[in-house]
Amino acid sequence: MLHSVAKMHYEAEMSQVDIAKRIGVSTATISRLLQRARADGIVRIEIPDLVAPDALGAELVSQLGLKRAAVVEAPAANALATLAAPVGEFLLQAGLHAGSVLAIGWGRAVRAVVEAGLPSIPGILTVPATGGMQQHAAHFQVNEFVRRAAEQMGGTPHFVHAPYLPSAATRDAFLSDPTIADSVALWDRIDAAVVGVGLPHAMNSPEASAATPSEQALVSAVGDVIRHYFDAEGKLIHWDGENHMICASPEQLRRAPLVIAVAIGPEKAKAIINAARAGFISALVTDARTAKAIIEAV
Repeated sequence: MLHSVAKMHYEAEMSQVDIAKRIGVSTATISRLLQRARADGIVRIEIPDLVAPDALGAELVSQLGLKRAAVVEAPAANALATLAAPVGEFLLQAGLHAGSVLAIGWGRAVRAVVEAGLPSIPGILTVPATGGMQQHAAHFQVNEFVRRAAEQMGGTPHFVHAPYLPSAATRDAFLSDPTIADSVALWDRIDAAVVGVGLPHAMNSPEASAATPSEQALVSAVGDVIRHYFDAEGKLIHWDGENHMICASPEQLRRAPLVIAVAIGPEKAKAIINAARAGFISALVTDARTAKAIIEAV
């Protein structure tokens, strides 16, 4: 009877009065049975610790070896847009000024951050971190993100009117264009970057990531940052087409003083962890659920 009473009250959410009526005993008897169920360990009431976002951020910095981390309490309906404020704070704290270079990646989180607004830093130079994805979806439009960021910040946009993955035969032709060459040269001067973190292709449809068959075949990849793939130890994975991509290189990302990853979703925990291990990101802005999943997975 003890188990049955406990299940009716705690699982079926029946009141003590209703349980008493159902089994034909007094309400006082039901109360005593429930007290005994707790005393005997049949029922355990746990109150989870509430960890403050600042404490979660500090733990992420410690566990992942990051320079900075911010955790937001994001409402599900508008989660990605809430990442914009801490991203803006990080950019201001980095001391960016006229002539500084901000590289911008692609993805839904990056798009949401740019649309929500970036701080005023007059004279900053904005540039895509990668060539275009040759896709119609809004979260692939890196040149548009660069234009909007420059408009918001009071800076100057520099565009890369070339695909991220041209053929080997046409890559040199794209890079010989003076406008593209000038923009690509800014990757050696990146002061800060805002990038997304990609899921493994097994967890993401080809339509969502626009991955080529060669990229989809990378079964050991746990994630990517602007198409630089890494495994579960944070090691770079080489793939067909890597050498003729048009995007900031792993070395350029690692040299940049600040690369801010914006990402939400507990399913991205391993990808974020190994993006940090690979040295592709040095800061993270995420939500509390994702932060907890990362800390549990490290």
